[in-house]
Amino acid sequence: MHVMASNRASAGNLLLGALSSEDRQRLTGGQTPVDLRLSETLSEPGDRVRHVYFPIDGFISLITPGIGRAQLEIGLVGNEGMLGVPLLLGVNVSPLRALVQGAGRAWRIDAATFMRELEGSATMRAALNRYLFVFLSQLMQTATCTRFHLVEPRLARWLLMTRDRAHSNDFHVTHEFLAYMLGVRRVGVTSAASALQRRKLIRYSRGDVSILDARGLERTACACYAIDKKIYSRILAKKNLPSRPEAAREMGAKLLAAKIATAISC
Repeated sequence: MHVMASNRASAGNLLLGALSSEDRQRLTGGQTPVDLRLSETLSEPGDRVRHVYFPIDGFISLITPGIGRAQLEIGLVGNEGMLGVPLLLGVNVSPLRALVQGAGRAWRIDAATFMRELEGSATMRAALNRYLFVFLSQLMQTATCTRFHLVEPRLARWLLMTRDRAHSNDFHVTHEFLAYMLGVRRVGVTSAASALQRRKLIRYSRGDVSILDARGLERTACACYAIDKKIYSRILAKKNLPSRPEAAREMGAKLLAAKIATAISC
């Protein structure tokens, strides 16, 4: 029922890589990555945030609170980001369920250490605030996508997002799980997956998915996929990481993010 990527690249976490070597060392120095196990629940809604995770080659699904099929996946976190963003807003409670969808490794930092280092480094806070802005922007984009876009383009987007975080064109996922993640009936997923397969964009058999034509799949996906990538590239490109004079801008971004977070939780 869960995604299992094959032949995942052994890459470091890009968000940690964008920090200065001093900040990165303070966060991860003396530690070794932990294993993320497939189907492992890292947090439930209302749980206290005890650790921050920076995935290396695993990825994590973020799921809204709900009962049964009322739940919906609204985000994926891979080696481009982190799990634990409420701490950046001064909140130590998780609003979402965090479920490992791709087994792999991650850097795990306890919340107290993370907050101490965050408070002691203006450059680290500025860089992670930018990620917070991107993260919340992508959550809003997902909400728009779920409400207004058809199942086939949404499925194409989800497959591309999974490919990006799994570092592989091949993974395993069932119709039942896709229906759960996309918030639609299983028959809708079957129809959309069959359409993509007829166009030779993917191969799907007994839950095994292979992306055959990534560019074609990108053309089929709704604009949300390209928008997400553009936001990430524009805000989090290493050359655009902020300097100290941009502190006022970062504070504005943080206030906006706090408002967005409040709206999402309502």
